[in-house]
Amino acid sequence: MDNVLHKLRKLDAYPKINEDFYSRTFSGGLITLVSFIVIFLLFLSELRLYLHTVSESKLVVDTSRGETLHINFDVTFPAVPCSLLSLDAMDISGEQHLDIRHDIFKKRIDAHSNVIEVRQDGIGAPKIEKPLQKHGGRLEHNEKYCGSCFGAETSDDDCCNSCEEVRDAYRKKGWALTNMDLIDQCKREGYIRKIKDEEGEGCNIHGSLEVNKVAGNFHFALGKSFHQSNVRVHDLLALEKDIYNISHRINKLAFGNYFPGLVNPLDGVQWVPETPNGLYQYFIKVVPTKYTDIRGRTVQSNQYSVTEHFRGAEPGYSPPVPGVFFIYDISPIKVTLKEEHATFLHFMTHICAIIGGIFTVAGIIDSFIYHGQRAIKKTM
Repeated sequence: MDNVLHKLRKLDAYPKINEDFYSRTFSGGLITLVSFIVIFLLFLSELRLYLHTVSESKLVVDTSRGETLHINFDVTFPAVPCSLLSLDAMDISGEQHLDIRHDIFKKRIDAHSNVIEVRQDGIGAPKIEKPLQKHGGRLEHNEKYCGSCFGAETSDDDCCNSCEEVRDAYRKKGWALTNMDLIDQCKREGYIRKIKDEEGEGCNIHGSLEVNKVAGNFHFALGKSFHQSNVRVHDLLALEKDIYNISHRINKLAFGNYFPGLVNPLDGVQWVPETPNGLYQYFIKVVPTKYTDIRGRTVQSNQYSVTEHFRGAEPGYSPPVPGVFFIYDISPIKVTLKEEHATFLHFMTHICAIIGGIFTVAGIIDSFIYHGQRAIKKTM
């Protein structure tokens, strides 16, 4: 047993020195104190990094198929009345959604951005007695109402009982209403009067869209879209003016749900045109993103980058449809973000490196000062 203990003593890498050979100095004590302070500060720094999470990012090919893209938006047009503003969406697959109203809300605002009225998209239709019937006469007692579509019927059984239904029938035919005052439904509902009452107002439009996860666009334009000779045009409600102010502020635009660290570059962006009329376009690159927090919960969302372009009226060319277009494309690369803690072994390795490094450097400095002091004493 004594032989084993003797061999272990020979393996001691830290031989002890008799205290009689110690020489303690003021400079050594000062360096030791400073060393402990530095070690303590570095320890706190490492502890803070260990307790906080870090995000690890990776790029992978997006192999998902058949998914949809959820778009949340909140846009304010200070000089466009709500009655003139419509929302359309279309994609490269050929799917189109014109004059979207589902999950869309509008706020009428005055020149000082005060809210006048909040409503879901669409103008109500107050009923009055004896509206014009399809056969040309007025509604009689106990007679079922069936309004005329004014030539836009697709069959003999079609009825247009509101101004909106007449406009929809015309839009399906690819026709534009030239004088809405002659349409009985629009006249009795006060449609034109309501639009004129909103002159000088602005509109805040917000809501959400669910679209195919393919390249496409959605846009806010004046009037309603319809197709005429395979060309998409807008019905400006027969209230055409020479100047349309499409200045706008994007309060929010997000492609998917929020996750920590997400930055949407168009949030809070405001644009005021230097010239009237024109078409403002945002070209957006959507990057699919998967975020996993420290508890393993996953959020499927998207990030995006954007460039902007304004297209004004050019001499010799027909003026562009006034509006704001968001043209998006989907990146084939997916970003995965995962929150992680530094491992405890990693933390301990850093702490040992700090303690060993500080004491080694402090020992070199102390030795240099000690030998310098001895050399000065010998020369005196």
